Amino acid sequence: MHVGLLYSRIRKDEKLLLTELRERGHEVEKIDVRKEQFNIAEPPKSIEGVDLVVDRCLATSRSLYTTQFLDAYDVPVVNSAETADVCADKVKNSLALERAGVPTPNTEVAFTTDSAMETIEEFGYPCVLKPVVGSWGRLMAKVETPSAAEAILEHKATLGHYQHKVFYVQEFVEKPGRDIRVLAVDGDPIAAMTRSSDHWLTNAAKGGEVNAFDLDDRARELVAAASDAVGGGLLGVDLMETGSDYTVHEVNHTVEFKALNDAVDVDVPAEVVDWLESKAEQAAGTEATV
Repeated sequence: MHVGLLYSRIRKDEKLLLTELRERGHEVEKIDVRKEQFNIAEPPKSIEGVDLVVDRCLATSRSLYTTQFLDAYDVPVVNSAETADVCADKVKNSLALERAGVPTPNTEVAFTTDSAMETIEEFGYPCVLKPVVGSWGRLMAKVETPSAAEAILEHKATLGHYQHKVFYVQEFVEKPGRDIRVLAVDGDPIAAMTRSSDHWLTNAAKGGEVNAFDLDDRARELVAAASDAVGGGLLGVDLMETGSDYTVHEVNHTVEFKALNDAVDVDVPAEVVDWLESKAEQAAGTEATV
């Protein structure tokens, strides 16, 4: 298999994938998106002959545009442009989960500070204010008082980008000091871990402690449903425990897995490459029948 790896920085996650791919004898083309140009009619030479491209772009904008170009070139890409578009935007993410009947925190979007303040007051304190685009728990705020709400909204309103004027307000879910990250391929879980912290944000990137987690049937059902809701692919599905059930608060499309690989007995990059090989075979079979 000839694999293209889209990247802007090679992190431990990408090194794990590259090592596994090369040990299996696959040819790998590392494609630094910072150095590429994408023409609307002709693909760049770096993509010629690849069987499959894996999107590992750090920047959301680069991920969204490069996957659209690859789709236009009829080059198979993981994840698809459609999946990237839904997962990269928290509003689209929440709408997709709600539409699919997947339990997800109640969320409301407002476009002015006054209407956002009304939403916050209706939700009650605490509630959560999130940027519509972003990861690693950045720029998220747990709003606990009216004065804090006013200050945060005013600050966001003064930021330059229009996305900061889309106020995404979500109910605060009382979780047991942890949430659950599941790495899944087309809805089939590879492995799962808990991320625990005394802080309300439990992301591993924020220093959360990680431990392996055994998924029950209900969690597996929700992971599959959440994956289908956003279009499938190599995804990180985030769940929170809510008593006897779960709520899915987000699905991530350029998911990191180094912390998961260290926390579980599963060889995560090997499982991912197994799946990539199957996707390449499917793509080759589709081309042969056209």
